[in-house]
Amino acid sequence: MTLFMNKTRVSSTLWVSFIAVATFMSCSSSQETAMVTINAPEVAPLTEAIVPTPDPRVGLDAGLFDAEEAVWNLEVLSQTPPPEKFIGKTNSDLAFQGNYAFQGNYNGIIVWDISDPTNPVLINDYECPASQSDVSVYENLLFVSGEGLGGRIDCGTEGVQEAVSSDRLRGIRIFDITDIQNPEYVANVQTCRGSHTHSVLKDPNDDENIYVYVSGSYVVRSDEELAGCSDLQPEEDPNSALFRIEVIKVPLNSPEDAAIVSSPRIFEDLQAPPTHGLAPADIAAIEAAKAAGAYTVVLGGTERVLPGRYVQGLLESIVQQRGGEGAPTADDSSTLRNNIQTMVDAMFGGGNDDVTARRGPDQCHDITLYPELGIAGGACEGYGLLLDISDPANPVRIDAVADSNFAYWHSATFSNSGDKVIFTDEWGGGGGPKCRDTDPMEWGANAIFTIEDGKMEFKEYYKMPAPQTVNENCVAHNGSLIPVPGRDIMVQSWYQGGISIFDFTDPSDPVEIAFHDYGPTNGESMSMGGSWSVYWYNGVIVNSEIARGLDLFKLTPSPFMTENEIAAANTVQWEYLNAQGQPKIYWPATFHLAKAYVDQLDRDGVLSNTEIMDIRQSIARAEMANEKNQASMLENLYKSVSAKAANSANPTKVSALAEALKNLAG
Repeated sequence: MTLFMNKTRVSSTLWVSFIAVATFMSCSSSQETAMVTINAPEVAPLTEAIVPTPDPRVGLDAGLFDAEEAVWNLEVLSQTPPPEKFIGKTNSDLAFQGNYAFQGNYNGIIVWDISDPTNPVLINDYECPASQSDVSVYENLLFVSGEGLGGRIDCGTEGVQEAVSSDRLRGIRIFDITDIQNPEYVANVQTCRGSHTHSVLKDPNDDENIYVYVSGSYVVRSDEELAGCSDLQPEEDPNSALFRIEVIKVPLNSPEDAAIVSSPRIFEDLQAPPTHGLAPADIAAIEAAKAAGAYTVVLGGTERVLPGRYVQGLLESIVQQRGGEGAPTADDSSTLRNNIQTMVDAMFGGGNDDVTARRGPDQCHDITLYPELGIAGGACEGYGLLLDISDPANPVRIDAVADSNFAYWHSATFSNSGDKVIFTDEWGGGGGPKCRDTDPMEWGANAIFTIEDGKMEFKEYYKMPAPQTVNENCVAHNGSLIPVPGRDIMVQSWYQGGISIFDFTDPSDPVEIAFHDYGPTNGESMSMGGSWSVYWYNGVIVNSEIARGLDLFKLTPSPFMTENEIAAANTVQWEYLNAQGQPKIYWPATFHLAKAYVDQLDRDGVLSNTEIMDIRQSIARAEMANEKNQASMLENLYKSVSAKAANSANPTKVSALAEALKNLAG
């Protein structure tokens, strides 16, 4: 369904008859004098992009594989449940190579062939448990994150029971996927805090190696398990595992030799960021949770219910420390309750002393790399960082921003030109309902910044606007750019808030233009589910649904994104794509590109209706002409459009159209 106000700049089908003209043609033909049809798309300003009313995302019926759905300006191509042994396990992040989508899962890795997006085919479901199993690919290599205490080097499913064990995997696994159905486990690189996420960097100036930036935020492991690991504060131990990231260098010809080459301390001199308090609904929920026996801790100055996955990990560590086996006992639970604050302080490098309390973050959650521009965006717990990565082994902090409306800086996305960056706030850690109708729109949202002379300047917040229930975990999470030329458009996951597509070309006025949402996974109580991550890849929008599997969508035309704009975006084809590696977008010279720019000039009212109509007709003539005449016609049109740029309302956009025509002319 498409809704828009009744004002459109062009809404009729134009019948155009054209005759050979000496300026354009040296001879005539039936093709050059044929009647052609121009279907001028309906366009409307983004100020008129009003979502359906009432919002169909509100009040959807619950269900796991049979939930009610709402969709706007998207088409659902397929919805595929996980393989049997992965059902009930958390689906995590995605990576892509060729026709394959690699889906992380807390039980291992799932590989899908998405060459037919209406019917994804399972290629491999490789059991290798770990949290979070975030994935990245480069050429024949697959990288997988492991952070928790139960991951094993041998990919065994029995976990690790001992407090100190040489079998434990906390770091990066490396697989050779030359044979996609039989991945070969070639190496692992262990780190002191494991790998919650990671980022793969292909340096444009280095064809022999790639680099992996590791973000790990869990408990620092024992020195007995991995030599050199220390959880002391930096003034007590300058080699502390706190307040640093790891950079792994991977030789492409011998990935088995991958090793940590540096541990940059990009957090130096940062102070504790300002924070907001609890929402009224959260205060009430904490009191109810405590009465029901939940574990709470003070983290970042705020009391929180500790998510079950952390509670389970801490209970397992207590069992291991006493040399026990099996499930935790009542005494173990009592020990945890009496010591939980100290344990969590150690886990996150926190504490109650004055020096520690004044310190800023000691780890990043995600680091988004933009190698072609030599920059990265670090979403680092209490701060957003702008990094210089021109020396890949030694990233340097350029700028840092904090915001009292943000609770947990989670991930970053740059505009294609690199002059804007979006940071997401995972308020509540992804397990809480943070899109209730009483929650502030600035909390658990995105913050949009412009980048000016190496400094980040705040412009506006964006939050998925449809209120969700108390049974739906909902907050900002992972997404990517959609390569519509001339615009900044992002598709983003919001856990059980679904997926939202929004335009942030004007960073001070982001506008939602499409969405998809399921009803709650459970209508009676909180049950994890929703979109963990969603990315545009080679014309398809791919969604990793935490509980339901893999969803594939395609964009449908609307007054706010036309068929020409979608077609131009789909001309961008990547060999691979990683969640935290942002490629520079280049558009090939096509008629789709030129027509997309015309639609945008029309939508924004940059040129008159008559000028827009003339340009559309000229492009149609050229597209129908033979090769020789086509070049001449496009060259003349390029000159005509170029002449309009200087006196137009948007010289940059008119010049972009002129450049597209020039490139088409060859």
